[in-house]
Amino acid sequence: LVEVGGSNEAHDTEKLEHFLEAASEEGIAVDGTVASGGRQLAELWAIREGISEALARRGAPVYKYDVSIPLSCWYDIVTDMRARLSEAGYNDSSGVRVVGYGHMGDANMHLNISSLEVDDRIGNLIEPWVYEWVSSRGGSISAEHGLGQMKASAIGYSKHPEAVRLMAQIKDVLDPSGTLNPYKVLPSS
Repeated sequence: LVEVGGSNEAHDTEKLEHFLEAASEEGIAVDGTVASGGRQLAELWAIREGISEALARRGAPVYKYDVSIPLSCWYDIVTDMRARLSEAGYNDSSGVRVVGYGHMGDANMHLNISSLEVDDRIGNLIEPWVYEWVSSRGGSISAEHGLGQMKASAIGYSKHPEAVRLMAQIKDVLDPSGTLNPYKVLPSS
């Protein structure tokens, strides 16, 4: 979704049309629609906001990753993950789906892998591969939603050990008793 807003609607529309034309000519966009009003815009956003919920309703786990990746290879993680899982026999026909969406403006990718059943082999194919993939392209394993509890121990894929030590020192100064988001910011020492 691309949304523009400014003080001159005609100018904003013209800029959007030029952008869409260029994106189409360069092969960045192959199809699309332009909302004709507020209601259609809200419907488009509802589709975007419903992706995660729709994947969760399929059944078993959804492996979720919130990473930032350079735009030059932004969607490659989706196609590469599909290929990796497919080589091991996991694809749409086996009930495994790989979906990517996010915010190109800040290079944030929401990578979601859903399965119809719990299978540890899928998780083992995903991690640590996804972290290694992101790291090898100069990205960050944690974007918009932070490290959380699941990724705290994987921070080394994105940050040098000295940077992590410095972050821990800053957290100790600001939160000496460790009551703010315990275990969700940095790996426990």
